[in-house]
Amino acid sequence: MKADLISGLVLLALAAAYFAAAETIPSSMLDDEFGPRGLPVYLAALLAFLAFVLVVRALVGLRVRRADALANDEEETGDDYTASIRRAFGFLLIGAAYLVLLPILGYPLAISVTIAAIALFEGAARDWRVPAVAIGGGLGFWLLFNGLLGVAQPMGVLF
Repeated sequence: MKADLISGLVLLALAAAYFAAAETIPSSMLDDEFGPRGLPVYLAALLAFLAFVLVVRALVGLRVRRADALANDEEETGDDYTASIRRAFGFLLIGAAYLVLLPILGYPLAISVTIAAIALFEGAARDWRVPAVAIGGGLGFWLLFNGLLGVAQPMGVLF
């Protein structure tokens, strides 16, 4: 829970920095709410909201955990911290693999592989649903960015 609190505070700081950087983008008379300045501001606000939720969840979890420890007269161990470090390292490796695969596979396939890797890493059942969700998610993200928002995604050697 302490790692969630620290992560939430770091993400909140990153959201503030991203918002400050987005505000430096010059505006023009052709700007709309999703223009070169609008979308980054919305993304910064979304990141700040998610970071705030993470901080609140961590604080509530710490409070409940301390109350349970006091009620049971138990001391906290470092096992939760070690598991969090391993989990964070696993996500870091998945993100690094995504960056390596992106120029080879292209965005739709690389994001599909990443979605499947995260699902399996988090303990999803190894059945037909993992590839179905991964392919659907990859296609959905590609359609969202390329089709709806008009933001071209990187193409790879294979796709």
